[in-house]
Amino acid sequence: MNFSLYQRQWSENPVREILAGMVGTFALIPEVIAFSYIAGVSPAVSLFASFVISVSIAIFGGRPGMISGAAGSVALVAAPLVHTHGVQAMLLATLLAGGLQIIFGLLRLQAIMRFVPAEVRTGFVNALAILIFSAQVPQMIGVGVETYALIALGLVIIYLLPKISDAIPSPLICIIVLTCITILHPMPVHKVADLGELPTGLPHLTLPHIPLTWSTLSTIFPYAVAMAAVGLLESMMTATVVDDLTDTHGNQRMECTGLGISNILVGAFGGIAGCGMIGQTVGNLRYGGRGRLSTFTAGAFLLILMVLLHRWVAQVPMAALVAIMIMVSISTFSWSSLKDLTQHPKLSSFTMIVTVIVVILTHDLAAGVLVGVLLSGVFFAWKAAQLLHIHYNRQGNTETYTLTGQVFFASADTLLNTVNYHSDAQNITLDLTDARFWDITAVQTLDKTISKIQSHKKTVNVIGLNNDLHRIINDQSQEKLLNI
Repeated sequence: MNFSLYQRQWSENPVREILAGMVGTFALIPEVIAFSYIAGVSPAVSLFASFVISVSIAIFGGRPGMISGAAGSVALVAAPLVHTHGVQAMLLATLLAGGLQIIFGLLRLQAIMRFVPAEVRTGFVNALAILIFSAQVPQMIGVGVETYALIALGLVIIYLLPKISDAIPSPLICIIVLTCITILHPMPVHKVADLGELPTGLPHLTLPHIPLTWSTLSTIFPYAVAMAAVGLLESMMTATVVDDLTDTHGNQRMECTGLGISNILVGAFGGIAGCGMIGQTVGNLRYGGRGRLSTFTAGAFLLILMVLLHRWVAQVPMAALVAIMIMVSISTFSWSSLKDLTQHPKLSSFTMIVTVIVVILTHDLAAGVLVGVLLSGVFFAWKAAQLLHIHYNRQGNTETYTLTGQVFFASADTLLNTVNYHSDAQNITLDLTDARFWDITAVQTLDKTISKIQSHKKTVNVIGLNNDLHRIINDQSQEKLLNI
């Protein structure tokens, strides 16, 4: 990376960057704490993670202006591991996920994002929104009317306050107001303190206290792969949003390795893996944060607030966090995609719906994306196969089959099944001038077609062989095709 550019990303507009980062911290706190109970860990685990990730990604990341932290998507993946095997297993999974992300970056696997179509990304976002909302349901079952009243009041504050003023993030006002109400008028509601102990000092180095056996690794590794994949996917999607809003380009490979380094540090300091956070990033950009200093400030200021104000944070009612997460789920869901279901091609809509269903059934965002990408590939291959056209013409004792389009594994049999091997014509011409052969299946089908024609005592003439075809056939088949 260009050092002068890196230096400018730290030094430009420092006052604006620091202020934007401080506002970003206030937007970060409520969601990070809320995500902690989704994952089943104490708030300290998520808060320390967000501090470490923000500071580390500001240094090592490739997308300035992007806020990263303990995000809900990774929390959803980690939750079953925490509930089944405990926090120590989650710490080991975080370390492994970070290592995998570094490997992905070194291998330039971030380019795979190009193969994730829009309908799969929409399905990913919609499924994430549904899972976030469903995670709030347990907090709304078996509670008193006070909790429902606080949630309703919180939603009113969150949605109506920005119409009056957006100087202070409305989720923060929601937390302050609902906390004051429960302190001044004690009522039987759950509070953040019920989730676990909040941090009262600086994070310290800690390693997972779990035996490193083959059984342990085989259990944890699939979760680590899912955490790494989901984290990279959401980070790359967030980076794309920043690129679009700022008309600049980040270094996606550097972002992958930077996220991996950050998550290794997170695991080493007892936190949960994280990734880019779309909502907080957009807020940072909105308040003027464009460089690395705003990202660094968001993490550093978060730690300062936690150390100084942890007693107050412990008094925050869970109803406030539920209201915030309901808002997050509503804003995350792509409501326009419901309208697009009837306007977009049916196969694209079907892919989006399947992606959502797989994620909801498996609670695995990576699995949903994988299924969606595979479906998209199958549908694309099927549509591309329909573009192969074979024109038949006969003049005297010669039949000509003119191929136009793409010949590959999904369309190759069209040639094999179109040629009439029992006709009385003695000369068969295969015109490949306007055809493009893409894989070995296509070449083998051509070879098989020629062999079948010759087995019926007919002469075969192949014209239009191009260099692309020559490169994917072996020497024996090439010599046969060129000498018929």
